[in-house]
Amino acid sequence: MAEKRLGLFRMRKNKGSSAASAKQPKAAAQSQPVQDGKKRTQEQDRGHSDRTLKMFPKFMSHRKTNKNTEGTDKFGSRPTDVSTASIECAEMTNYVVKADQVPAMVRIMHERLSSPVTADVRLFMNILRMADEHPPGVVLTLLRCAPTCDRAAAMMWRNIGSSSPTVERVLPTLLSVMEDWPLHSMFTSDGDDTGVFALAATLALWVIIQVPKCHEAMHNYAPHLLVALLVQIFDSTEHGAEEVDAFWMQCQEEHHLDTNPSRFAVQTMKALLCRLQCDNVVTEMGRKCGWDTLLCAQTQHYAMGLLAREMRRDLMPLCFRIACHLLGLLSTAGHRWDRPFLAFLVEVFDCLDLSECRDRVLEMMSRYLQSECRERGRLALRGLMVLIKDPLIARRMGILSQRLVDVLGDADREVVRLSLSVFMNVLQYKDILISSTTAPKLAEALLPLFDHDHSHVQLLSIQLFEKVMDLVVDQGKKPLKRTVSQSLLPLFLHCHDENQHVANASMETLLCAARFLKKRSLKQAVKKEMPMKFGKCLLQENRSRAAELLLQALPYLESPQEPLREAAIRFIGMAARYLKGQPGELHVLSQALEAMSKDDSPSSTNLEIQAIFGQRCAELRSSAGFGEPVSQEQYQEPVKRTSPLSVTGEPGMDDARHS
Repeated sequence: MAEKRLGLFRMRKNKGSSAASAKQPKAAAQSQPVQDGKKRTQEQDRGHSDRTLKMFPKFMSHRKTNKNTEGTDKFGSRPTDVSTASIECAEMTNYVVKADQVPAMVRIMHERLSSPVTADVRLFMNILRMADEHPPGVVLTLLRCAPTCDRAAAMMWRNIGSSSPTVERVLPTLLSVMEDWPLHSMFTSDGDDTGVFALAATLALWVIIQVPKCHEAMHNYAPHLLVALLVQIFDSTEHGAEEVDAFWMQCQEEHHLDTNPSRFAVQTMKALLCRLQCDNVVTEMGRKCGWDTLLCAQTQHYAMGLLAREMRRDLMPLCFRIACHLLGLLSTAGHRWDRPFLAFLVEVFDCLDLSECRDRVLEMMSRYLQSECRERGRLALRGLMVLIKDPLIARRMGILSQRLVDVLGDADREVVRLSLSVFMNVLQYKDILISSTTAPKLAEALLPLFDHDHSHVQLLSIQLFEKVMDLVVDQGKKPLKRTVSQSLLPLFLHCHDENQHVANASMETLLCAARFLKKRSLKQAVKKEMPMKFGKCLLQENRSRAAELLLQALPYLESPQEPLREAAIRFIGMAARYLKGQPGELHVLSQALEAMSKDDSPSSTNLEIQAIFGQRCAELRSSAGFGEPVSQEQYQEPVKRTSPLSVTGEPGMDDARHS
């Protein structure tokens, strides 16, 4: 049980009573008949509990002596013990209550209101005065002596709620208790360390909200109250304890409630929003099942996003204040409920003035990008998509570049798509270049994404690769050449993609790559849209890498797109010519044969190249002493079963057949 000591500070002595007694609490006066203190008799006073009489003997004697005295200090010889104080006499307005007297006096007030004897209106005035002067002591003691908020405690809370200034003074203590549920151990000045339930504080808040006069105070503390209630909802949804359940059963009996703690917190939140004149938010959240979603631990972040969208529609000022409060909470690591709160922030980032906290916000986003929780990373990326609309934040994104590159290897397509989008949006600013350290890492991470199963990820990765080549600083061009060279074949093959957007982007990026590598022949082949000529030129430029290029093309034989498979097969056929005599030729051709044979519906091109490769493999085995070569008739048989392959328009294929 987390412990926290709340110090109670002594207030200035001889404070005037006009502010505390200027307005009588109407709600409390209506709930209890008022009886004039001057008409009370000594016999009625004896009707009080023995404890009360024993605690005030000196004061009662002093009161009789000075009842009609005017113009003198009635408490000139005031003892310091609480037993000398009266809690229901007008003279208390001139009595300076010490902090260590507050707990005992609050308990006596509660006991007085619990008795069948009618309370004097001045008792309620004194409650207000003491709550004004010692709000922590009054709040904590009242929560301890009546955690279920019984009838007497409810009268005291309503009395406090009748004065907006008093409510403003007690709310910070209520918030301190509510924000650390289920138990928040706090102490009063008399050393009472009884556990205070945050749920008890929520009950108190629920009672106060019902008082119309508390509207101004509730508005001033609205962001903190709403966040505290959200913490209660999250905690009570996630955790449960036997002592909490037992406590709540008492609360249900006391207030005739038919709900659980988490739903009661939602009910209190609705009441607060209605008090803040946010009825539309309450209605829309209910219509879209937002309140039910908020009660499920797995979907709370979705509900928070919905709440933010509903609030910003008509309540931008309040939404802004809540976001500022959440930003302060999440700026330091370790907040238990960062995921739902981050979901709220993401929806309203564009409403915030981040001029003084840009670096702090980026540091926070960097922390969430490293989170093992995929949803937190996704939310951080969504937040960055909003934040980079600010040019100054976009220029500071360099500190996140490595995190974003790491995210590109994630298995979640949405996370990858968002990371690519962040990079693309940052690089739209003309004066932003890619550093020599980031460019090679980013380019290497992009290459596998050319073949991603999501077309949008493919498109973004290819477009971003082009930007990397265009925007890398001069010092980074040399380290980037190796990766650009590896991109040529995938880009060439994706020029045949069925998705026209991907095909066009591949063609543009391939042209950019040829210019970057200063390969004139490749550039001319792309410009003239002669794909097979490009393949032949690529092999001629990289004779020593023919085996590597052929193996690089093999995975495309498994593509679900027939045009892509055909382009890969034709390139493999051309590559065979440049393999002749190279070490490992037999091994490479065997791998190619195995890959092509896996096609359930092989094309005529596939079958013909299989025959050519089969013949060549047989020859190599024979020359190496592994067996007899395949006869020409055996080799030609599979080819005859296919349609003739025109070689005039396929540069290199004829050479591959006769090699």
